[in-house]
Amino acid sequence: MARQGLVTTVSSRAGTAVVVGWVGSVRDREAGARGLLDDVGRPGGATARLPIGDYAAVLVCRDRIVLMRDDHARIPLFFRESGGRVSAVSTSARCLGDFEALERSYFCRFLTGNMAQPHSELTPFSGVHRILGGEVVELSITGQMRGRVRRRVGGADAPGESTADGLRLSGAAKDLRLALENAVGRRAGRMTACHVSGGVDSTSVALLAARQLGAGQGHPGGLVLLAGRFDRGELAGEQPYLEEAMKEICRHAPAARPVIADVGDVADFDDFEHHAGDADEPHAHAFRAPFWSRLHGNAAELGCDVLMTGCGADPIADANPLHLHRLARTGQLRQMTKQARAWAAGTERGVRDVVYDYVVRPTLPLAAERITALDRRGTVLGSLGSFARPRWLRYGFARAHGYREASIAESRFVFGRRPEESFFEAANYLAAPDPLSWQRAGQDGFFLSHPFLDREVITTMRGFRAEATFHPGRPKAVLREAMADLLPARIRGRAVKVPFDQLYARGLRAHGDELIDLCRSARHPLVAEMFDIEVLCQAVREAQLGVGNAQSWDRMNSSLALVAWLERLDPRSRAPGAATAVTDGS
Repeated sequence: MARQGLVTTVSSRAGTAVVVGWVGSVRDREAGARGLLDDVGRPGGATARLPIGDYAAVLVCRDRIVLMRDDHARIPLFFRESGGRVSAVSTSARCLGDFEALERSYFCRFLTGNMAQPHSELTPFSGVHRILGGEVVELSITGQMRGRVRRRVGGADAPGESTADGLRLSGAAKDLRLALENAVGRRAGRMTACHVSGGVDSTSVALLAARQLGAGQGHPGGLVLLAGRFDRGELAGEQPYLEEAMKEICRHAPAARPVIADVGDVADFDDFEHHAGDADEPHAHAFRAPFWSRLHGNAAELGCDVLMTGCGADPIADANPLHLHRLARTGQLRQMTKQARAWAAGTERGVRDVVYDYVVRPTLPLAAERITALDRRGTVLGSLGSFARPRWLRYGFARAHGYREASIAESRFVFGRRPEESFFEAANYLAAPDPLSWQRAGQDGFFLSHPFLDREVITTMRGFRAEATFHPGRPKAVLREAMADLLPARIRGRAVKVPFDQLYARGLRAHGDELIDLCRSARHPLVAEMFDIEVLCQAVREAQLGVGNAQSWDRMNSSLALVAWLERLDPRSRAPGAATAVTDGS
């Protein structure tokens, strides 16, 4: 067995498996890789149910080659294909791509929203394809394509009757606690870091890790508590919660090592051209990379092999608001109105806003955005939603390369025919958009992992009825109940956490002129072909003044990241991560 960094290679009579990531458990990466190889390598067999884990794998069996990813698709995998034959496979699209042959329809898909990239087969390079989450690609031993199958969650993982005690919160909490403990246990490494922010989500994960690792439950190992400290501004208000969380975690695991990085000088868009330009693909969240890079550097220095976060709890561990759409769709209008009023009261919003967001907009997403645009004219950002074409994207380019079709496809993915079900699949990509973390993984030496996005946790939450999870004025009520015996009272009772808006505003104030200069000085021919640069610059100015909202800023951030990426697209600076050639077995 060869193990180097993030890659595990095993061989047996069935063949050879190269697994990037982990299957089943981070601690037992060799066993997981061998199990996957034995399962897939059986004569005529491919695994009926994909095992839980964060992995991309290439399996060379005696009679075929199999490429596959887990269903949550944290670790990328691409292949280069021509004439029905796959010639190379890599975790880097850039490593496989021809820099002179760019796929323009990819850029339209990328610009429809910040979830469009990971669940689309398209890549920036013609002839280079993405293996999707849960997909199994089978090749002949010489690389000829035999078939592609995307495996949905199997019967054991499908939502069914919950074991929760009727509609009681305590029954749902018990189920979630067990699922979350299992998810944390699967991700615990020999040296585990946990991001701690002082919120309910990250503190819950760190406390469970402390009990399992630091207190000697399960497999003992080292534990690092990783946090960022702000000494000024709004985020300085998080410090008391952070200190209390650290104190409680260390009470359960006295040997845990708190590492608090001073990040008060960090702002979004710091060194943006580097973070966005060197990414394997354009990445909408490149503006936030400076903050995470500061923290991840500390974990890397300490030799951590996994870093767990609280990402995903907001959409997954809270009540699903799109159940209102189900009530309206099935004609239960009186019940829908009653629950919409409860949502409005619990979230301090108007009933009309709640119905619009969770009933009308999922039904007609593109039409709803057009109506909103008519009400909010006058600025570049003011009326921009999730799918409508931003004004700086040239109409001719959008029409020629399928922007409208991409918007329809993206809206169908986000909402689907049953939005309350699509909610969970979409949340997987919204909650933890970490291609930049994967790009750093080789140098950092650890996996970034998210227990709340574990298949078992999502399946458990999907099985609960809305009445068991929604409690007006108490977000993530099931999670709070599940962790009631561990969370400090001050953290368990907090309903609002300070957002990172200040980092974003400070970054735009500090770097707005640089971003405008980046756009105006861009020399890649596709930038001018795609964008009206002056309109994009106007969007940056408006964002500096606070015009727009999170959706419109995301659209602008995506475009800026794309400009920076194209400007750094130099064949002499290919992304690290060598391609694996697919050859015959002779």
